[in-house]
Amino acid sequence: MATVELRFSALPEHVRTARLVAAAVARRAGVDEAVLDEVRLAVGEACTRAVGLHQAVGISAPVKVLLIEEEKQFSIEVGDEAPHAVPGEHVPGAGPGDPDGEADEDEMGLAVISGLVDDVEVSAGEHGGLIKMTWPTTPPPTILV
Repeated sequence: MATVELRFSALPEHVRTARLVAAAVARRAGVDEAVLDEVRLAVGEACTRAVGLHQAVGISAPVKVLLIEEEKQFSIEVGDEAPHAVPGEHVPGAGPGDPDGEADEDEMGLAVISGLVDDVEVSAGEHGGLIKMTWPTTPPPTILV
């Protein structure tokens, strides 16, 4: 199992770099070429969401991206440190009554990711959130000499 960890300042201009790194590592891991655009788009959405959450709450911690190559699958985890509402609680700047519509934008980003990735898990709590996306890989062809 190989893991690449990428951390970047929560600034929109770094999202493109995360997308490019994710696509390169996914290609090397054996993700089908036809799916690489979806990987790029999904990582871009997840990283943009994390950057937005950090900026909305004023968190200076970096956004964390893990690229994990396992047998027969490749996973990308995008983590943020922004507090998310847990059932029964309200986090300022999120949810109903949000004047800037940030909650709606957040839901739209998650919907886009769900449309791009068949295997996606979203978890969130008061100490941050995590989006885990997984794609199948194909082993490299065996060359007989």
